[in-house]
Amino acid sequence: MIGILYFSSTGNSLWIAQKVKEKFCGKIVYIPKYAGNGSEFDSIVLVTPVYSFGMPTFVYDLLPKLDKSKEVIVIQNYGGMMGGADYLLYEYAKRNGLNIKAVYSLKMPENFTLSFTVPKFYLNSTLRKSHSRMERILNCIANGEYKIPKKKKIKEDTYLKNKSNWHLIGERFKCNQNCIKCGKCASICPVGNISMEDGKIVFGDKCVACLGCYHRCPNKAIVYLNKNKKSRYVNPNIEESEIGKDFQE
Repeated sequence: MIGILYFSSTGNSLWIAQKVKEKFCGKIVYIPKYAGNGSEFDSIVLVTPVYSFGMPTFVYDLLPKLDKSKEVIVIQNYGGMMGGADYLLYEYAKRNGLNIKAVYSLKMPENFTLSFTVPKFYLNSTLRKSHSRMERILNCIANGEYKIPKKKKIKEDTYLKNKSNWHLIGERFKCNQNCIKCGKCASICPVGNISMEDGKIVFGDKCVACLGCYHRCPNKAIVYLNKNKKSRYVNPNIEESEIGKDFQE
């Protein structure tokens, strides 16, 4: 059985994971809730977004723990620029002794939109194109046409520095008058960085920059640096309530 390990905050990676499952079967596993090392699977497909030209904290922490005897295929999705994230992940995996066979990259709608808004026509265009692009990746995997990233001049130190500052994002969030204290933000935060204290939503200092709370708040009540931006994003091709869940074969 294939293990499809994913991290997703707004649904892009979950949609990819579902497409992999449709093509190859397997079990979809949400990485923040996974305590294994992949040894129970015949092979692993890792689905991850690109963060700061690198990878989310959960993926960075998981890779060294994976069973080194299992073949690993990675599908990264990005909204802006890759910035060498594919080669950084490949080199990091190899450095940790993993049997990594391929790293594919798929452009998806940008969701790191704290300071700008993606035009709707561009978002919709990217979504439309993602279907055929995803199908090409799946066919490559099925045919054994594995893609190894070309060597790039990357600055891993820059990624690690950015990663070390992600906690600042949480500290810059707050809730406006639209907040109904439903607690959804606290329940979906993958690191437990959000809590209810004295009737108020409080953001801690463990934010991992996934922005799940920001995009999925039902009332758009979470604001960044007091900016009341209206645009939010959740992949329309998935059920929002399924983000963060596992799916059996």
